[in-house]
Amino acid sequence: MQPNEYLRQVDTVLARVQRWLEGFDPDELDYSTTDGVITIEFADRTRYVLNRQTAASQMWLAAGARAWHYSWDAAKSEWLDDRDGHRLLENVARVVSTKLGRDVKL
Repeated sequence: MQPNEYLRQVDTVLARVQRWLEGFDPDELDYSTTDGVITIEFADRTRYVLNRQTAASQMWLAAGARAWHYSWDAAKSEWLDDRDGHRLLENVARVVSTKLGRDVKL
């Protein structure tokens, strides 16, 4: 993938996740953003991190003791996990749902 295309896809997914996070009560979870990183902090101070990994042309998600690496699949227009092929956005919603103890959709 060309660097400009990679950055475009990264910016798109980060913006989508950020818009989604804006809808949560800050007492339930809060978030911060910096250059290519979204940090989600829960009421118990647990942090999950979604970030770009430019050198690898990937997106990485760390949630608790787990971490996933996602590569862009142009044919499917999706960020897919390198191991089992699950979708990044579905996993973000899943791990947040699990942490909050209720179903949330992204």
